[in-house]
Amino acid sequence: MIVYKSFTFDSAHFLPNVPLHHKCRNIHGHTYHLTVYFEGEVTSPEGWVLDFALIKNAVKPIVDQLDHTILNEVPGLENPTAENLAIWIWKSITDKLDGLNKIELKETPTSGVIYEGK
Repeated sequence: MIVYKSFTFDSAHFLPNVPLHHKCRNIHGHTYHLTVYFEGEVTSPEGWVLDFALIKNAVKPIVDQLDHTILNEVPGLENPTAENLAIWIWKSITDKLDGLNKIELKETPTSGVIYEGK
């Protein structure tokens, strides 16, 4: 079974490695939508894969670290593409909880990435 929990955060960034006239080279912001997925067996006696409160307690501090920041200033996010941000978030979560299956990170309602940690 797979369970998930969603989070949102607002951040600004710019992409330093794109061509000079690319619009994303300028600082701009997004409301990111992050969904984290955990896979496992339903356990007894609780009857769940993972307590949603445990997911929130593990992920919210990471989201809070990104919220209302310039992502380029966060160590490890000097080139904060959606792909690099997804990898960074994965690495920040994976040691905190077992069973992380994938993360989905939307930069806009129509654009985002899905990362499975491979």
